[in-house]
Amino acid sequence: MLRFKYILPLICAYSFSQEMSHNVYFGTDQYVVNLDEQRRFQSFLNQLDTLDINKITIYGFCDDRGTDEYNLRLSKKRANAIKWHFTDSEFSEELITILDGKGEVALDPLRGGDIKNMRQSNRRVEIHVDIGASGKVKDTLEIPTTQEVLKGALEVGDKIKLKNIYFKTGYSTVTSESIPTLKEIADILVERTDLYFTIQGHVCCTHDTYDAVDRKTNKRNLSVSRAKFIYTYLLRRGIEKKRMKYVGLRRKFPLGGHPKFDRRVEIEITYVAKDH
Repeated sequence: MLRFKYILPLICAYSFSQEMSHNVYFGTDQYVVNLDEQRRFQSFLNQLDTLDINKITIYGFCDDRGTDEYNLRLSKKRANAIKWHFTDSEFSEELITILDGKGEVALDPLRGGDIKNMRQSNRRVEIHVDIGASGKVKDTLEIPTTQEVLKGALEVGDKIKLKNIYFKTGYSTVTSESIPTLKEIADILVERTDLYFTIQGHVCCTHDTYDAVDRKTNKRNLSVSRAKFIYTYLLRRGIEKKRMKYVGLRRKFPLGGHPKFDRRVEIEITYVAKDH
């Protein structure tokens, strides 16, 4: 029978909140986010990665040119484009509680300055993120580390979460603070030549029928890419290729709680050599 070697983390709740904001700017008549704005937006998303988010509000705007009907339609398309970036970067759609296209923003005659620049500043989407007062999501339960579990007795079917291995939102590369832990896990697996296993990649905040987008390649295979990243790392650290496989499981097995914990990789034991 399948046994799980980890316990689901508990999430702290907060009674107070604070807000983070970001604007994304668009070209004339455009609702596709250009590369420069994508980089700025991705930097903002990275800041949100481990925060306890209560809700996300998105408002789309246009400049004062065009008919009211056209401007309202375009502003809604801009707001929806930003929503798409959130969901494809593994932020839950349920967090987006307000999504609205507001239409045009009239030029302010009391403000001086170049009309072209003023219109550019009005072609935007405003993002407001309400987060818990203490910000960080915390594990409130002490559980054995991955290293401790891997050193213990294991059976076929056991599943081990790579604890403290976190991925950048929307990417298949781990955060820099995860590398020391990953190195320790690799060192243990080099010694445990009796273990054969499958590396399973998971994503959050998508339907289980499709994968999330890998922002580096723009391919919808993020869970596979994350599993392959760990596989390649372990291979380079000296673990035999014949002992490992990797697979992407999309969002078929969500853990619940904060999305951060669904962006994970697990190892499932497939064979334990008895003569070790």
